[in-house]
Amino acid sequence: MSLQQNHVTDLWPTKFYNRHLPEFEEPTRLLIKLVREMDKTHRNLTTDYRDNNLLNLDHPGANWLRQQVNQSVIDYFQSVGIDYAVNWQIHAWANINRRGDYHDAHNHPRSYLSGTYYLKIPRSRKTSGQRPDLRPGHITFYDPRPGINMNSINKDPYVDPEHTVLPNPGDLLMWPAFLNHFVHPNLSDETRISISFNIILKWSDHYLPSQ
Repeated sequence: MSLQQNHVTDLWPTKFYNRHLPEFEEPTRLLIKLVREMDKTHRNLTTDYRDNNLLNLDHPGANWLRQQVNQSVIDYFQSVGIDYAVNWQIHAWANINRRGDYHDAHNHPRSYLSGTYYLKIPRSRKTSGQRPDLRPGHITFYDPRPGINMNSINKDPYVDPEHTVLPNPGDLLMWPAFLNHFVHPNLSDETRISISFNIILKWSDHYLPSQ
């Protein structure tokens, strides 16, 4: 590739997908009911994620969310310029965060994309008497290039090594599965309910890049 004069290239971008799903109220209500029923028979839905694939169920809420996730994956591939056929499967599981629950920084191996759909977010986020920098109920994503912000200056796009989001019910977030992320503690007596998912590619040799 020849270097053009005054040409700036964005190297190694990380795409982050954030979509508020339309007409989410009724299917989300059905999903909350389903997750609460599942919670009665599972020791911990989050840690038992391998034992239940919520989007394999034939259920009105699950069928709706499966369609939304698939459309979001299509949108993501189009946004990065992938213009050929890609086949995938979805593995999804429910999360119920009670007071004090959090998810330590982690990524999702053996997946191409990961995401979360938010069903219920506590209304009360008061942190009276606690550290002022607490961000209960938020999710933080970390720059995958350690130390890239060390020499950043004001308005440099790499000045902030993290991206933090406070989701709302009806929000679907999706990101490359290698991206480390941390779910901040729930400091409310209300439960925080979400459905996380992985997009696992069904391999084909035509995925191999020419390089």
